[in-house]
Amino acid sequence: MRQGKGPEFIRFFRPIIQVMRNLGGSGTASEIVDRSLEVAQVTEAEQQAVNKNGLSRIKNQVHWARQFLVWTGYLGSSKWGVWNLTDKGMSIDLSNFNALDVYKSVLANRPKKAKESATQQRDEDIPDEEEPKDHRAALLEVIKSLSPGGFERLTQRLLRESGFQQVTVTGKSGDGGIDGIGTLKVNPFVSFNVLFQCKRYQGAVTPSQVRDFRGAMMGRADKGLIITTGTFTLDAKKEARRDGVPPIELVDGDTLVEMFEQHELGLIPKRSYDIDEMFFQEYKN
Repeated sequence: MRQGKGPEFIRFFRPIIQVMRNLGGSGTASEIVDRSLEVAQVTEAEQQAVNKNGLSRIKNQVHWARQFLVWTGYLGSSKWGVWNLTDKGMSIDLSNFNALDVYKSVLANRPKKAKESATQQRDEDIPDEEEPKDHRAALLEVIKSLSPGGFERLTQRLLRESGFQQVTVTGKSGDGGIDGIGTLKVNPFVSFNVLFQCKRYQGAVTPSQVRDFRGAMMGRADKGLIITTGTFTLDAKKEARRDGVPPIELVDGDTLVEMFEQHELGLIPKRSYDIDEMFFQEYKN
């Protein structure tokens, strides 16, 4: 908590609203987070920082900012993955927008749980309303605990489940960071050779690492793929999609977990419900 200024995450209130207006009022969580970091001019060093749980500290701050904007009615409480602006969010005059006042209004009007979470500054934990449930963090921890060879073989299995053929793990040291190769068949007439790299990271992959991987794959494959348990900096993402060079697809920890969910790999599916107290709030009067 910064004395007299509120917690760090309130600096993202304005950028989130601004970005979502530019996107027409809604967008995916990942694109809004990335563009908000750009608007807020977050440094690469900040993007690489992780909290005690090994999660991106700066991304957690953006998610907390989003949750507070939901609580104050600027954003809708849509399901995880898609954010939307309300009429209030679309019409607010950002030139007179005071982030600290918004933060204080939550403390004054939200239930005890919200007040406690704000007061304790739990930016180590992404809000439950925004991020997936506990199994996601637990799954990432399991994957991070694997040996390098184990993670490579696990990636091999995931690629096969995702439609890749002839997936081979090279496991060679001094091979420019290339961990394997596979073939992605689009249709009977078109297929791509894809080189992949596996990174069991706590922090963020940098643009220099993306460039190094591209240099190693030049002339050897049509596309590249970097899979990490961490994140990618904004500059790393820009480098991956830079014009005039072979494209590299990036899979971060969040996307990796989603793929395990889609294919139900290492996960036992079950269904349960929690009460949405806010849904019933308007009917209590």
